[in-house]
Amino acid sequence: MDFTIGRKGFLTYIKSLGGSNVVKVVPSSNGDASGLRVADKRLKVVCGANTSYLDDMAWVSEKTPLTLCDVRVSPSNTVKPNLGALELSEALSRVVPFTAKEDNRPVLQCVLFKVADGKLTMVSADGYRLAMVKLDFDGDEGQVLINRDELKGVISALRRAYRVRVGFEKSGESLEGMSLVLDTELIRYKWRGADGNFPEYEKLIPADFNTFVSFDTNEAIRAVSSLKVLSDSKAYPIDLTIGNGKLTMSSPDDKGMAEIPADTQGDGKIRLDGSYLADALRACGGMVELKLVDSKSPMLFTSPDYELVVMPMFAGESQTPKGEAQTAEPVKAETEPTEPIADDEAEKANAVAEAEAIANAKADKPKHKAKRKAKEPVAVA
Repeated sequence: MDFTIGRKGFLTYIKSLGGSNVVKVVPSSNGDASGLRVADKRLKVVCGANTSYLDDMAWVSEKTPLTLCDVRVSPSNTVKPNLGALELSEALSRVVPFTAKEDNRPVLQCVLFKVADGKLTMVSADGYRLAMVKLDFDGDEGQVLINRDELKGVISALRRAYRVRVGFEKSGESLEGMSLVLDTELIRYKWRGADGNFPEYEKLIPADFNTFVSFDTNEAIRAVSSLKVLSDSKAYPIDLTIGNGKLTMSSPDDKGMAEIPADTQGDGKIRLDGSYLADALRACGGMVELKLVDSKSPMLFTSPDYELVVMPMFAGESQTPKGEAQTAEPVKAETEPTEPIADDEAEKANAVAEAEAIANAKADKPKHKAKRKAKEPVAVA
């Protein structure tokens, strides 16, 4: 018998049972069920002393996303692996955090799975960052977009699996529709791909750089944490200065600074959001290489089989009043959400910011003093 049950509701229900690590799920059409339960389509769940009956379409409402996930539980499922389970879990944990959270950008809420030339490439982007990981892969070529919410729970589940096989299947009779299939020893996951075209990510990864720096992410994460504590708000921009065999991290308001030993080539300085920097360092792990073009172009974090593009924060020193901290905004793309801003667009942005600064200066300029009041004659006694 086939049952359709809301995934989030069912998982929450299983967690709430507790009391036993053995859960038995069977159709309710057996001898111990009442006549009503036999006639109705229900699922019997037994956990310890608790027995429940779940209706078909339980936890499914009009607001439930139209995504499909087929789960097959079998004690004797033979899997011929083409990827390491832990390897796939770590790869997903490095791309899923960089998907968009806004509902108005459904394509960027997905991770792109693409197989070509013996490599499985997984790509995600949120408009400010683009993450890409590549793994050696033995399987058929294809590509599919899978929503981030479908993948979150699988990341931890894969850490408990011994074998895993990833593949693609056509969804029904449609030639365009494609599903991602993930097989482990006990569970088979199948997600139907989302509609839409993912941005041409290869064009968004910069290739020519002027400055290079390699450093330990563990030391850098501690430095970022110390600067975060000194910040007065949740947003804490950090300036990175590269040169002379070290990487210097400092807050724009000169409240703190940390120096990290590093291998450097060239000199450079760039500003980025502190939380973005922390996310990038955690995703890379170990030793990481940071490559820069200039202070306005996207930067590239690289580690083995992994690349992460991060847009910098705009910092125009010429418009910064003395004695005042400058407000910096992340650079957004004009066309594609993940496309770095072009040089001519940067000049336009600078011109607009300069015009706004002049306008603000005029608005703040004190008005002309009113004419002095005419002196009144002094009465003589």
